[in-house]
Amino acid sequence: MLAVLSPGQGSQKPGFLTPWLQLPGTAARLRWWSVLAGVDLVRLGTEGDADEIRDTARTQPLLVAAALLAAEQLPMHDVTATAGHSVGELAAAALAGVLSPEAAVTLAGVRGREMATACALEPTGMSAVMGGDQDEVLAALAAHDLHPANFNGAGQIVVAGAVDRLAKFAADPPAGTKVIALKVAGAFHTPYMAPAEQALAGIAAGITPNDPTRILLSNADGAAVDHGREMLQRLVRQVTAPVRWDVCVRRLADLGVTAVIELPPAGTLAGLIKRELKGTGAVPEIVTLNTPDDLAAARDLIARHGAPSGHRPATRFRVVVAGAAGTFAPVEGLAEGTAIESGQVVGHVAARQGAVEVTAHGSGVLTEWLAHHDDPVAPGQPLARIGGQLS
Repeated sequence: MLAVLSPGQGSQKPGFLTPWLQLPGTAARLRWWSVLAGVDLVRLGTEGDADEIRDTARTQPLLVAAALLAAEQLPMHDVTATAGHSVGELAAAALAGVLSPEAAVTLAGVRGREMATACALEPTGMSAVMGGDQDEVLAALAAHDLHPANFNGAGQIVVAGAVDRLAKFAADPPAGTKVIALKVAGAFHTPYMAPAEQALAGIAAGITPNDPTRILLSNADGAAVDHGREMLQRLVRQVTAPVRWDVCVRRLADLGVTAVIELPPAGTLAGLIKRELKGTGAVPEIVTLNTPDDLAAARDLIARHGAPSGHRPATRFRVVVAGAAGTFAPVEGLAEGTAIESGQVVGHVAARQGAVEVTAHGSGVLTEWLAHHDDPVAPGQPLARIGGQLS
C-alpha cells in the first residue's frame, strides 16, 4: 500500500519551485492559483528569499500549490492513502478528492492571511521540545500556561504560547529535554488562532466538498475520514487544535503502508516517519520528491506499491472507523469478500457507555479487516475497508 504526504510550514526553501516551472503548463497553473491565493506564487517559489517565504500569509498557499503541482505529474489513481501536516492537510484533502485544487489553494490563502493577522494581535511564539517524558512535558506546559501545538513523534513536541511564558519554560525545562526556539510568527494550532478559525469557517461554509476517494487521515486524531463535510470541518478546527502527526504516522503503519512519497518541499516528514517507526519493522520505502528529476523514482515506487490500474476500473475504498474507544468485535461470520450494503452493521465496539454499532457508509465488498476480535480500538481508528468499482 502506498501513501502520498504533503508537508507543512517550515519545510519551504528559497527557489524550490524553480525546476518545476520548466515543465509544460506549470507556470500558467501557478499564475491562476496566484489569483485565487492573493499572492504571486511564481515569484515566491523562484525568487522569494528565506524571510519572505517564511511569512505565514505567503508560505501556506505556496506549500499547498507546490504539493498539488507535483502531484499532477504522478499517477495518483494508483495511490491508496494520503495525509498532510498542518496546512499540508489542504493539499491532502484535494488529492483525496474532497476539495478541488482551486478550493484548496483559496482556503490556504485565507488561512495564511488570517493566521498572520492573529499572530499580530499579541506576542506569541513556538519552541520545539526534544526528548523527556511526554507526561512530564505536558504537565510543565500546563504549569506555564502553554499549549502543545504539534506532536511530531519520536519524542518531539512543538509548544506554543506567549513569548514571556516560553522564555520561562526554556529557562527551567523538564528533565531530559532540549528546548529550541522556532522562527515563526506566532502560536499556531492554539486558542490564539481563534480569529483565524472563525474567518476560515466563513469561507469554508461556501464550499461543497466531496467524500474522499482514497484513505484520508486527519491531523486531529489520525482517523481515516469518510465524509467530505466532516473533513472540511476538521480542516477549519485544526487551526486552533494540535497536530497529531505522531498518531498519523502510527496509523499509516497500522494500515500496512509499505511505501511513501513526500511531495515538495520534501524531507521533513520523511525524517519524522523514519524516527517514529525506527526499530518497529514498519518503516516504509520513501521517495522525497523535490524536483522533476525525482519523478522517475516516485513513479517506480507507485508501480511497485500502488493499487493496480491499467484498463481495469479503479477500486474505491471506504474506510469503516470506530465511533468510540473500547474493544472491537466484528459481526460473526462476516468474512472478507462479502458484499456489504450501505448502513449495514459490520461490528460493535464494547465501550464504557455500552455497545456502539459500527456501520458501513457505502455499499461494496468487505475487502480487508483492519482490526480483529477483541482488539482495543480508539475513536476514529480504521476497522475495515469496503471496496467498490468505479467506472
